[in-house]
Parts: sequence; structure tokens; C-alpha cells
Amino acid sequence: MVGSSGTRHTPFLGSRWRVTRSPSAVLDTAVALPLLVECSGLCQLYGTWLPPGAVLKTEELPGDRGLCFPLVKACVFGNEPKAPDEVLLAPRTETAESTPSWQVLKLVFCASGLQVSYLTWGILQERVMTGSYGATATSPGEHFTDSQFLVLMNRVLALVVAGLYCVLRKQPRHGAPMYRYSFASLSNVLSSWCQYEALKFVSFPTQVLAKASKVIPVMMMGKLVSRRSYEHWEYLTAGLISIGVSMFLLSSGPEPRSSPATTLSGLVLLAGYIAFDSFTSNWQDALFAYKMSSVQMMFGVNLFSCLFTVGSLLEQGALLEGARFMGRHSEFALHALLLSICSAFGQLFIFYTIGQFGAAVFTIIMTLRQAIAILLSCLLYGHTVTVVGGLGVAVVFTALLLRVYARGRKQRGKKAVPTEPPVQKV
Repeated sequence: MVGSSGTRHTPFLGSRWRVTRSPSAVLDTAVALPLLVECSGLCQLYGTWLPPGAVLKTEELPGDRGLCFPLVKACVFGNEPKAPDEVLLAPRTETAESTPSWQVLKLVFCASGLQVSYLTWGILQERVMTGSYGATATSPGEHFTDSQFLVLMNRVLALVVAGLYCVLRKQPRHGAPMYRYSFASLSNVLSSWCQYEALKFVSFPTQVLAKASKVIPVMMMGKLVSRRSYEHWEYLTAGLISIGVSMFLLSSGPEPRSSPATTLSGLVLLAGYIAFDSFTSNWQDALFAYKMSSVQMMFGVNLFSCLFTVGSLLEQGALLEGARFMGRHSEFALHALLLSICSAFGQLFIFYTIGQFGAAVFTIIMTLRQAIAILLSCLLYGHTVTVVGGLGVAVVFTALLLRVYARGRKQRGKKAVPTEPPVQKV
């Protein structure tokens, strides 16, 4: 990139680090903070802080473009022509032709799909990670312990499914620069790392409160990323849902036998998990301003997720070991395939939900998923629900009813506003 002053800048090459790092380095504590600083610098550089002419346009590229130009154009500039001053990350607008009953049906469909997909995925994951393979009368068998290899299989199958669907079915013209998907993939990797590392340094009640209170940070991140505005009743209902879910999980959820004490480093990691997780869903929500389909979003995000995961496995030398384990045990290959299918369906529901209802509604659904799983366990296995837990369920249902009532009243108010006829100029 060449700025207006004539000086040359190379921000995308990691010039502040002076070293080249593999994508798996994000899992190292020593480089997590510098990586965050680098990502912040990239976001700032691409924002409105650059002077006019600091970013090259497609018409300013050399005339001899060669065979690689279409690929470079798709990755850096995108394919959809836009006005120079157009805000790329504009908030998503709801379709006016959708009736409230149809919106409710779509919301129930999304919530049910997410619940079924990830409840099944959790059961299969527990079987794969805790069960043994190849057990005989004389041998206890082998245990598979590399969860990152399973993540790669999930991403690869999702990438293949999304790619085939985009080839077989006509999709909207893809206009988003491909590199924008890498932000969501990278923040997803960082949020997973922060989440697993934070479990070692925070107590169980702190974990529950953090996971149940993600709705408010997601809404605040939405104001920062996509300039989305929320009503006061949306903040109120989000707070009530967080309080109700926390009450239910703390009173009815099974607490681990050994829960570590909460430390300052654990709180920092927990804050990083919430921040990165909030950024991921809001950035995906903002990318839908390019009028893409949920399958196109799924393809772009999983493409970069595969690249990051393969780089990490290659550096650790675990890619070939996982492939050998799959070759030795066909039952593991079948279980991993079923796990990847559930993950692919779950991702379809994730991107469709974010595209239709936004990141805040998606986070509310995933927050309620934990409480629904424990409630189903109580109903199926006869576990008792405490008074505090029942009160928490009542608070959640009250918040949901208030949310439905306020949204319906807002839609009725929009329809009641008369539209003035245009004034004819004489």
C-alpha cells in the first residue's frame, strides 16, 4: 500500500513484529497479546483513519494484470463495485414483507435447529473423546485426545458442503473481499483458546456468570462493529435473561468436583473470550451487508479456519498422527464423520440465524441452550429443580415474553404511522 504522502507501508506483513509466525502461534501465550495488537492495528488502518488515497483501488492497479488478477481482486477488493464513500459494514435491515407470524416461525426453526444440532454434537463429541477404540479381550484399546484434529475435520466437511452447494445452486453475486472472512476465523480461534485457558484459572460460578452474561457484551460490540442501535427494552430483556439463566445454572447445574479459585489472569482470559466471541458473531452479521447467502458465509469462514487449523497441526506434528489413528480405527472415522455432519448442520443454522435476526438474538438462543440442556436432564432423569432455579426459569420466560410484546408493539407502531404523499412541484 502506498499512502498519499508517498511513503510505503506494509501493514499486512507484520512489520511491527519483524518476524514471520505460523497461524498456530496464536495458541501460544507469549504471542496472543501482540497478535491482538496487530489485529487492532489492521482494523484501525482499514477504517476511516487513513487519509484519502491511502488505499489502492482496482482501477489504480497496473495495466498488465496477468492470470492472478481475478484471485487477487476477489481476495483484496471483492467483486461488487461500490461507491467510494459507501459504508461497507452497514447494519442489516429487516425485510418489510415478512409478517410477524412468519418471523416467529423462522425464529422457532432456527432455535430448534441449533438445539438439536449442538445437543447431538455434544453427545457424539463426548463419545469420541472419552471412549476407547480397538479394545479387545486382552487390550483396553486407544483413546483419541487431539480435539484440534476433530475441529479440522468439522471445518473441512463444512467447507466441502458449502462449496458443493454454492456450485450446484445459484447464489447471489459474491462481493465481499475474501480476507474479511479471516477476521471472523481468527477471532474464533482466539476466543476458543481464551475459553479453554480461562477454565484453569476461574471458579465454576464465575464461568457460569460469564457465559450467561454474553448477551450484553454482544450488543455493545454490535454498536462498535456495525454501528447497530438497540432499544432500552432490548438491554432490559437481555439483562433479565442473563440473570435468570445464571440463577438456574448456579442452582441446578452440576458443579465440578474440583473448581479452581478465580485469579486475575483467569479474569483477563475470560474477558478476552467474551470480547473475541462477541466480535466473531457481530463481524459475521456485518458481512451480510454484502447481500451474501448464509452458505457463502459458511464457505468463506471455514476456508480460513481450515488454513489456520492445518498450520497449527503441522507445526505440532499432529496432523499425520490423527490420520494414522483414523486409518487404524474405522469406528473412529465413522464417529468423526457423524460429528462433522452435526457440526456442518449447526453452522448452517448459525449463519442463517445471524443473517436473519442478528448476533444478539443468536447469542440469546445459545445462552438458553445451556439452561435447556440442564432442564431436559432434570426432566428425563428425575433431578429436582431448586426454588432459585425455578425462579430463574420464570425470570427468563418473563424476559422473553416482554421481548416479544415490545417487538410486536414496535412493529404495530411502524404500520400505524401514515405515509405522507409526495409533494408535487409546480
